Amino acid sequence: MAIPRFDQKFSVEVPGKWILAGEHAVIRGSPALVFPLMTRSLTLSFTPKDQDLTLELAGEHGEELQLLIWGVLEKACELKKIHRSDLRGYIVIQSSIPIGAGLGASAALCVAVSRWLQFFKIVNDSEISEFARQLENLFHGESSGVDIAVALSGQGIKFVRGEKNNDRTQVKMNWQPKWYVSYSGKRGVTLECVQKVKALLGQNPELGQEIDNDMAKAVSLAEMALGQNESTGFLKLKEAMNLANSCFERWGLTTPSHMNWLKEQGAVAVKPTGSGDGGYVLSLWNESPSKEALKKLIPCF
Repeated sequence: MAIPRFDQKFSVEVPGKWILAGEHAVIRGSPALVFPLMTRSLTLSFTPKDQDLTLELAGEHGEELQLLIWGVLEKACELKKIHRSDLRGYIVIQSSIPIGAGLGASAALCVAVSRWLQFFKIVNDSEISEFARQLENLFHGESSGVDIAVALSGQGIKFVRGEKNNDRTQVKMNWQPKWYVSYSGKRGVTLECVQKVKALLGQNPELGQEIDNDMAKAVSLAEMALGQNESTGFLKLKEAMNLANSCFERWGLTTPSHMNWLKEQGAVAVKPTGSGDGGYVLSLWNESPSKEALKKLIPCF
């Protein structure tokens, strides 16, 4: 590839994400329902300068990217067969998405870098999704692409891995549930969670398949619930979230103390969102939480 010319300013903002249902099973072809978390985002701004690439990290969780960003850039250069010394200029990355929390920080970073390289025609429009997914493999070992898909689309989607022309469709919502995410108090490690689920599949394939099937049922039930009116859809949505949570329980990836606290505060259904075993928890409410509870909750919309 010819040496790229980084001669224009560029900026992109990428939202965080949360998953309603479909985690882990999505790697093996089951569907997932995933939404952008607009209240948490990552912004990459680039200014051209005739100097080696320099980087500034800012925002509430920007410094957490210190150990990640250079690895992503090195991988991007490797994939496009360019040298890191060809990347010239000044980058500022601001992030309000915590790392290792299930809110899509790694996907947001990979998509932001991919959008930057797309702007300078190093990454083609048709390959950006797969390019960003390959970057995210650095963090997950094997990225399903679901976090990448919602970060690129910026809207709620139903995602199915491996479907060439129809891997993502917009989620139709006839009502808006009272959903919140909250930190479990424990940092989750996606790669370890993925490996734990794979180990269960290897040791007990029948149980592993049963859990995957139940997660797919949870996705179908949740999608049906959102397409109905609130009066009939609410109970179905509660059932869907409880079924999805039972999958996490059988995988051994729940955080009971925080989830019990949410129920004590009035949540009618709770489940991990993301890989589980820490990170953030999704909760459904039929009434607005108390002021005290709201201090620990982030609204999903």
